[in-house]
Amino acid sequence: MYGMGFYPKLKMKEPLVKGKSYMLVANHKSMIDIMLMLSIAKYPVVFVGKKELEKIPIFGYLYRRVAILVDRSSPESRKRVYEKSKKRLDKGLSVCIFPEGGVPEPSIILDQFKNGAFSLAVEFQIPIVPMTFLDCEKKFPYFFAYDHFVGSPGALRANVHNFIETKGLTKKDVPALKQKVFDIIYNDLKADINQTS
Repeated sequence: MYGMGFYPKLKMKEPLVKGKSYMLVANHKSMIDIMLMLSIAKYPVVFVGKKELEKIPIFGYLYRRVAILVDRSSPESRKRVYEKSKKRLDKGLSVCIFPEGGVPEPSIILDQFKNGAFSLAVEFQIPIVPMTFLDCEKKFPYFFAYDHFVGSPGALRANVHNFIETKGLTKKDVPALKQKVFDIIYNDLKADINQTS
């Protein structure tokens, strides 16, 4: 990331503890979101991402080595995500999911969240760590291929919010949990837009 001219500028409410597993979630608008996430996590983390990403040249090759790939159209594939995640969590790794389930169009501030990250967090009773990535889209937008003159190097701000405990929660709590995390990230993004506009 530093070699590309980017550097993280973090605000963390709580420290991530080595050897403890977390569910890391953030908004997703850029390919450098993954690099920023790795610089925040510091400790081993595995990504859960859609299988189509492995088709991207170079990126897909690397992504296969740090990610559990899921075919969202296949119930069997989704089931395997749980099994593979459990193996990683048993080893003390954290899991990262971008809960929008893809990269939304530039006009969308934050797309609706899928259940996966929150279901897994409840299933394994691990804290959720909401994060807001404020600059990745501006610095290196996912849709840069349509305009080669967008983006620039510089700081990548990330707000790492207070962790949300899931101990004692069950599947029926997933919708409210998902909405809570959505509101945290959306309100942070909206506040930054209002401040800079």
